[in-house]
Amino acid sequence: MTSTKPSGQDPAPRPKRRRFTPEYELRIVADYDAAPTGDKGAILRRERLYHSHIIEWRQARDAGALEKLTDHRTSPSRPKKHPAEAENDKLRRRVERLEEVAKRDAALEVLGKTHALLA
Repeated sequence: MTSTKPSGQDPAPRPKRRRFTPEYELRIVADYDAAPTGDKGAILRRERLYHSHIIEWRQARDAGALEKLTDHRTSPSRPKKHPAEAENDKLRRRVERLEEVAKRDAALEVLGKTHALLA
């Protein structure tokens, strides 16, 4: 039986993980804490969140770790690498992997010759 879908293409795009700003997280925790007991679930449903989000964000807020709520990977305080430097790092890692592969191949060749001599 043949498929009418083109091969190699995924019909649905991969879902993206939602990201929350520290301001949003603090606002939602404050709203959740101020809400009466019966309305807390409504806040979670409205914002499409889980109770675990509130627990995690509240712990970070109580620890005074507002910096934990910021994404350090994209924070403006993180210096951006020059494109040439980023390319050099990428190529350096690739060379290291290739050197490891060459060592592994050499070891396998020695083992193969040893096995041939013993057989």
